[in-house]
Amino acid sequence: MNPIPPWLSTLADSARTMPIPRPMRPPERGGRESAVLILFGETDRGPDLLLIQRKDGLRRHSGQPAFPGGRIEPTDVSPEAAALREAEEETGADPAGIDVVGRLPELYLSFSDFRVAPVLGWWREPSEVRAADTDEVAAVSRVPIAELASPANRVKVRYGDGRMWGPGFRVDDMLVWGFTGKIVDLLLTLGGWELPWRERGLTEEFEATPQGLRPVG
Repeated sequence: MNPIPPWLSTLADSARTMPIPRPMRPPERGGRESAVLILFGETDRGPDLLLIQRKDGLRRHSGQPAFPGGRIEPTDVSPEAAALREAEEETGADPAGIDVVGRLPELYLSFSDFRVAPVLGWWREPSEVRAADTDEVAAVSRVPIAELASPANRVKVRYGDGRMWGPGFRVDDMLVWGFTGKIVDLLLTLGGWELPWRERGLTEEFEATPQGLRPVG
C-alpha cells in the first residue's frame, strides 16, 4: 500500500487553479467531452508517469504518445470514471489500485475538437500494464519524471502553421510532443521538477509535417 505522497497532494492543489495557455482554453460552446488519466506512480527510479504510444495509421493522433484516455461515454458517471475506464481498456491498469487525487482545469484539443478533463491519479497498488487495446495502442511506458525533466531529453517542436512552437521530450524511444507535451511541461512546473533548458543552439528542434516529425536544420 502506497499512500498519496505529499508532493502529489500539493501538485493537485496547485493544478486546480493553474493558468491555462490561451490555445488550450475551451470554447464557450461545442467540443466533444473526453477525459485522460494522468497517472503518477513510483519505483526505485523515483516518481513516474504512465504514457501510451498510439498506433500508426489511426485517423486521429496517429503514432503519438499520449496519456490513456478517450471520449466520455453516456455510461460514465463522471470524467474520473471515464479516465479510469479508458486506462484499463488501453493499458490493463487495474482501477482498484488507483486513487483519484484531483483534476486539472478543462483543456481543449482543437485538432480533434475535444474538451479534455485531465484527471490526476496515484498508483497506490501498481498493476502490470501492456498494450491492451491493440487496435489503438502500440506500446505502454512508465516514464520517470527525472527523465522528462532532464534538459538533455527536452526538444522543441514546431507545428500548426509553422509559427507555433511547443515542448517535446525524448524518452523511452518516444518523442512526446503536442497536447501531451504541453501538459507534461505544465506538470513539471507545478511539481517543482522543471530544470533550465540547454543553451540555444544545443536544443534539438523538430517540425510536425503530414508525414511525421522531421528535424529542423
